[in-house]
Amino acid sequence: MNTSKLPKMLYGGDYNPEQWDRSIWPEDMRMLRLAGMDIATINVFSWSLLQPSEDSYQFETLDAIMDMLHENGIYACLATSTGAHPAWMAHRYPDVLRTDFDNRRRKFGGRHNSCPNSPTYRKYSTRLASKLAERYKDHPALLLWHVSNEYGGECYCDHCAAAFRIWLQKKYVTLDKLNEQWNTRFWGHTFYDWEEIVLPNSLSEQWSSTSTCFQGISLDYTRFNSDGLLDCYKLEYEAIKQYTPDVPVTTNLMGTYKPLDYFKWAKHMDIVSWDNYPSADTPFSMTAMTHDLMRGIKGGAPFLLMEQTPSQQNWQDYNTLKRPGVMRLWSYQAVAHGADSVMFFQLRRSVGACEKYHGALIEHVGHEHTRVFRECAALGDELQQLGDQLLGSRLTSKIAIMYDWDNRWAIEYSSGPTIALQYVDEIHKYYDALYQQGIQVDIVSFEDDLSPYDVVLAPVMYMVKPGMKSRIESFVQAGGSFVTTYFSGIVNENDIVTLGGYPGELRNLLGIWAEEIDALFPDQSNRIIMKESLGTLQANAEFNCSLLCDLIHSEGADVLAEYGDDFYAGMPVLTRNRFGSGEAWYLASSPDAEFLQGFLRELSAQHDIHPLPGKMPNVEVTRRDKDGRDYLFIMNHNADSTMIDLGSNRGVNLLTGHSLSGQTELAGRDLLIVELI
Repeated sequence: MNTSKLPKMLYGGDYNPEQWDRSIWPEDMRMLRLAGMDIATINVFSWSLLQPSEDSYQFETLDAIMDMLHENGIYACLATSTGAHPAWMAHRYPDVLRTDFDNRRRKFGGRHNSCPNSPTYRKYSTRLASKLAERYKDHPALLLWHVSNEYGGECYCDHCAAAFRIWLQKKYVTLDKLNEQWNTRFWGHTFYDWEEIVLPNSLSEQWSSTSTCFQGISLDYTRFNSDGLLDCYKLEYEAIKQYTPDVPVTTNLMGTYKPLDYFKWAKHMDIVSWDNYPSADTPFSMTAMTHDLMRGIKGGAPFLLMEQTPSQQNWQDYNTLKRPGVMRLWSYQAVAHGADSVMFFQLRRSVGACEKYHGALIEHVGHEHTRVFRECAALGDELQQLGDQLLGSRLTSKIAIMYDWDNRWAIEYSSGPTIALQYVDEIHKYYDALYQQGIQVDIVSFEDDLSPYDVVLAPVMYMVKPGMKSRIESFVQAGGSFVTTYFSGIVNENDIVTLGGYPGELRNLLGIWAEEIDALFPDQSNRIIMKESLGTLQANAEFNCSLLCDLIHSEGADVLAEYGDDFYAGMPVLTRNRFGSGEAWYLASSPDAEFLQGFLRELSAQHDIHPLPGKMPNVEVTRRDKDGRDYLFIMNHNADSTMIDLGSNRGVNLLTGHSLSGQTELAGRDLLIVELI
């Protein structure tokens, strides 16, 4: 989607007028216009209204909604409604219902209760998408297609079992290959017929969602489930494109959501969109990292912020209000990391059911004289003022962090070495160490080209996929710095251990051999003692490390730091191996923030990568660029004002038109967007 052709950044959100009497619609339109909104996501959960029976369709209400939006200058992000099937379908065709992890067939209810491999679901969802596309292909309100809604969940029915066996046959071709890659001689699991393979749930291989007897089958089922849901999306995508080849298609993703491989999904999305719902106590750097992940899954292209709440959520344990200024600040945080829209769920607060206490532009009181509405309207004015200046701009980074869903699944299915090893948390430690210093980062996949970067970090790269070894070695030989950590290089893409010593295929590159892996209890730690100075990490300085401790031996790598405690005191914990024109680093344990910030600060400086101006504690900085112009975002997450320093930079604040240089005071929960000159 080329949002740069639009006159301004999209502003709006989810709108459900079909839930309300038509007499309310004109007032909705007045208030949406008053708030400066120009896009509404509609028809998300209307399947039962659009198709009241198997052979009948009723589009009159949707026709009226589409016409109303156009008459009021509002674009439609038109959803296909396939996120929740009608009750008649579940009653007449039980195969459409999911079977849960404990092998129980669901009843009708909730949402995302459709089996992705049900012929019934695929038939009727694709047909509905096709009918919608045919009917509205020339409607002037149509700007964007929205397939289903927040895909997710699993099914363990017979349809899924049959489809899984077909998926496995395509992947492995022969049972001999499957038996080899799953190591089925363990516990006498050798298969002699494809029909002998059953899904891994509580009746077979798994005793919980993350604990499994056989990582191979559980890992492949997770891949299969992600692919199966993607196939459902693709069927609707293709049906839509037959009628509207030039209208972009998306579906709303959910950040680090575990069950779906979003790098694979993004290849089939015209533009990435996602729903951002941090808690009040979510670290700002975690939200920033997730924005960057959503930008990264589409090669750094701008994304759409499809949903956020204007005030509070309804589904967390403690649904605190967004304090004054926070909605605006967090909206711009998304823009600062690559969003080309600001959108909400929801525009009018539901009158009943589980989302009636989820915040909205139009609250239950029904008028614009609320704090939330005033803040949203003020943001609408600012986005109108910004126009198209930021649309299509990119973030340019020289440091990348590698992220991979397969790797995450394999780590968290692993029986050992520690239950405390959570992949996203470990990735976030490295991201946060750079974020706290104002250093911009890209998130890339295990398959992405590494040549645009000077430094590549691969925390806990447990799995080494085909071709990775040669690509990483080429990157380092050309002068790059590569950093990986404890519990890396252990297995191949099917979770089979690479024999010959950890870190497997990376052993020559890293110049080390890992003999054992020690798992520390939550209240335990070891010490990192520097053998020589590395930037601000002075010789003999001590730092804490925890979680896992790899017991490694140098095989040519320089040893820069050693463990300070336990029977492996004196063994290497930080190594550097010179390889070609570059360096490969290994961190054998999970270090504290002070060490990690010092280490990454020095590594960045060696490549002439420096912090962006304006960074202060709890002040976030990013830079977007477009057509040779740089736009610096400085966001104060503190409740109180703080002084920021632009150094030698100067520019114009796009939100006020004021010139800026040197030091300036930034109010609490306020921001600057500075066009640098």
